[in-house]
Amino acid sequence: MHRNKQIAIILPDTLQSIGLQSLLTDYFPPVEVCYFPAFEIFNAAGGNDAFDYYFTSPDIMVLNADFFLPRRSKTTVLIDGGEGIGGISTTNHITIKASQEIIIEQLQQLFTSDSSAYTVGENSKDLSSRETDVLQLIVKGITNKEIADKLNISLNTVLTHRKNITAKLGIKTVSGLTFYAIMNGIISGDDIEL
Repeated sequence: MHRNKQIAIILPDTLQSIGLQSLLTDYFPPVEVCYFPAFEIFNAAGGNDAFDYYFTSPDIMVLNADFFLPRRSKTTVLIDGGEGIGGISTTNHITIKASQEIIIEQLQQLFTSDSSAYTVGENSKDLSSRETDVLQLIVKGITNKEIADKLNISLNTVLTHRKNITAKLGIKTVSGLTFYAIMNGIISGDDIEL
């Protein structure tokens, strides 16, 4: 007997939620979809590990990283695709501004991929410990000069570390680096000033 996929959609945008629910039920049956317009409502309804998949926005994910990080392999973030795709490459994502065919393809990849093999820090192992230190300070909004002073290294060394981090991760924006750092447990969402 085949069990229905249990899916939680936690999105403030009603139209996105309805569209996603429609795609899921039309193209990937059998599914049972529950919609929550806010994480607080999801949590109050007993939000737990009863769901096989979670679909949410980057904002909700970052603000509730303590819930989503341990469930990163079951979580999919809806992004507009306009910036920093590299920052999201460490987690499942759907590009909402893509065509229906591409979104369905992304959903198909999500449901057929074996993302359970993903482990915490798997993608961050390429960063040296100093690069990780620099990344932590970058996402906290500290300037290059302040990073140099804080780590007792030269400004050129900070710039070299930044260049290496960008090259290794393929992420060029601070917001992308921030998302990467949170998703890989390098920094807590609480450490970031919004």
